[in-house]
Amino acid sequence: MELRSSNIDKLDGEVFDVLIVGGGINGAASAAALAGKGVRVALIDRGDFAGSTSMHSSNLVWGGIKYMESRDFALVRKLCMSRNHLIRSYPATVQEIRFLTTITRGFRYHPRYLWAGAWLYWLIGNGFTRIPRFLSPGAIRDSEAIIDTRDAIGGFEYSDAYLHDNDARFVFNFVRGALNYGAVAANYVESLGARRESGGWVTQARDVVSGREFAVRSKVLINAAGPWVDEHNALTGQATHHRHVYSKGIHLIVPRLTDNQRVLAFFADDGRLFFVIPMGPRTCIGTTDTRVERPEVVATEDDIRFVLDNINKRLRLDKPLGKEDIISIRCGVRPLAIRAEGGGGRDFLQLSRKHAIDLNRHDAHLSIFGGKLTDCLNVGEEIVAAVGDMGIGVPYPKHRWYGEPPEQVRREFMHQAKLMHLDELTASDASEPLSSRLWRRYGTHALEMLEEIREDPRQAEVLIEGTEYLRCELYYAKRREMITRLEDFLRRRSKIALVVHEEAMRQSPGLREACNILFGDQADARLDEYFATTRRERSEAAAAEGADLPEACPSSAAGARQRESH
Repeated sequence: MELRSSNIDKLDGEVFDVLIVGGGINGAASAAALAGKGVRVALIDRGDFAGSTSMHSSNLVWGGIKYMESRDFALVRKLCMSRNHLIRSYPATVQEIRFLTTITRGFRYHPRYLWAGAWLYWLIGNGFTRIPRFLSPGAIRDSEAIIDTRDAIGGFEYSDAYLHDNDARFVFNFVRGALNYGAVAANYVESLGARRESGGWVTQARDVVSGREFAVRSKVLINAAGPWVDEHNALTGQATHHRHVYSKGIHLIVPRLTDNQRVLAFFADDGRLFFVIPMGPRTCIGTTDTRVERPEVVATEDDIRFVLDNINKRLRLDKPLGKEDIISIRCGVRPLAIRAEGGGGRDFLQLSRKHAIDLNRHDAHLSIFGGKLTDCLNVGEEIVAAVGDMGIGVPYPKHRWYGEPPEQVRREFMHQAKLMHLDELTASDASEPLSSRLWRRYGTHALEMLEEIREDPRQAEVLIEGTEYLRCELYYAKRREMITRLEDFLRRRSKIALVVHEEAMRQSPGLREACNILFGDQADARLDEYFATTRRERSEAAAAEGADLPEACPSSAAGARQRESH
């Protein structure tokens, strides 16, 4: 909490070139880009960083193959180039993965037609990934025995990419990068609205934890509040060319269904795509695509039943998946950008996730609508250009603000890890060697962890049962990752809450020790707060549907806190 408290004091006492409201992928990438190029930046979020849409994705970094059907080839080309750029820039984090799509009898397109489309998709993406291939029903069965091919007429395999870690962690690393470049960022600080004063912006802010209110002064104000962009623009009196409509998506996390590291893609009964996605020791199934009027959503009984029914029809399982198999649920909204006037006439399911930036040069105000993880580097560069056009000096316009540390640093880390026999400490059920995981998550800071392990071998012990997280990682999170509530660590800095049953966490002595490390004398209060929040969320979800949800669903508390604290 020391880092957060120090940053709140700076927010209250300095004048910034830019204040960004919202720490999802758009705000985090913008902060990293601006700070990396020498702009004085502040970033606030009324919940935790990546606390809403950015932690409910499919963890996929894809070029938008679904937009081939609507012939939006320019968007597909842009997203493919963005995907390729991310794979090159984050080789340990963003990795190519094969998608195996099965087509059943009666589908609107023949599988060879879709296979030809996959080739066009590959060509649009400059042939960057492995080539597509056509699969007969027998070849599908040979490749993935779990798929029920009795009604299949064929399929195809192609490549996109996925996040080896979780989406929220990817977003936070942009925040961490911005901090490394001198930005001032704080979570659980809400904007109460802003006004123009003396040629700049004065944003009234409130520390959600303490209730303290203060003013943040900046020359430029960027609204990157994700699904709440329209709401915040109303607070600041900004009229925009775009607005949001919302699509609710849910994913179910269940025990691992297949050991093969590929994504299984199907078309649901209503024709929409859904996926079976590897998630370490688990499998992620989803997503739904339901239009909703508000960004605050819960997973209903109908949502859950839709996913379970569709996956049970398409996989050959010893026992059909039921609610008792659900380990956790992801439920969030996708904010889709449309024109403020006359933009709602297009088929909702054909709306893309492309971003739009509304610029008010007179007021030095920007609003970021829509967007997706795949396009985050473009958003950052576009925001830098827009801020520069407003007359804010960009001291280092050519600086590369993103990407993993240089290869020579990685080689040095791996050499030291080998000398220490670090990988011999990897848990038997781990999804990758320990050295690979530490490098991917912490980069150059992983060298600090090696030093801590040399000095005290206990730092290499797995702290929380059923996870891969070491004691030294908890100390690092305490120092550098602005952990304010237990959920910040369990759900966003890590994916523990997604892959470990809530009851197992309740019984874990290691979790209590982790709380002691993170929160000191507040450990018991933070532990009680976390489990009380998960119970409340289940009650809210059941009330929304009038039905009981599975007992072991530690889904995110961000939505409830967002409503409480805007």
